[in-house]
Amino acid sequence: MKIKLCLLLAVGLGTSCSGTHSNNTDTLTTSGNHKDTALANAADAPPVNMQYCFYHTDGTQAQDTTSVNMLINGDKVTGKMSWLPKEKDARKGTITGTLKGNAIKAVWTFMQEGTKDTLGVEFQLRGNALAQKPYQYDAKTGRQQTNIQADYSVIYSMKNCSN
Repeated sequence: MKIKLCLLLAVGLGTSCSGTHSNNTDTLTTSGNHKDTALANAADAPPVNMQYCFYHTDGTQAQDTTSVNMLINGDKVTGKMSWLPKEKDARKGTITGTLKGNAIKAVWTFMQEGTKDTLGVEFQLRGNALAQKPYQYDAKTGRQQTNIQADYSVIYSMKNCSN
């Protein structure tokens, strides 16, 4: 156990991210044969009172960027989230939510094309990465929403919060 802790500490100190942390996770197979990461116990929960910053790129040439900068204070999560597509209107706003274990449920309040809107988002902290459940289009409302049946398949990389 001491060797594992020292190794995790060394990896954590070796990164330049101000939100760097380490935690032990176990991969569990859940119904539907997809893998999900769950914390082994409460002692493995992410550090609180800490800032975390992540980014994700997608598009045909990785030209669209989403960034999530969050502060975890106890079980409260606040921060900023921006979706910056190359040739479309951006979504920029704030996130407010709660942390339970390593799962975050939040509301993203953003501006797009001069209109204020909200969207529920679900994340999961995974070591030096952030995973998000993808969105789906709801034909009844004509809006995007989080696909709560999906796995956390959108993966963000940790970055230095000073950038």
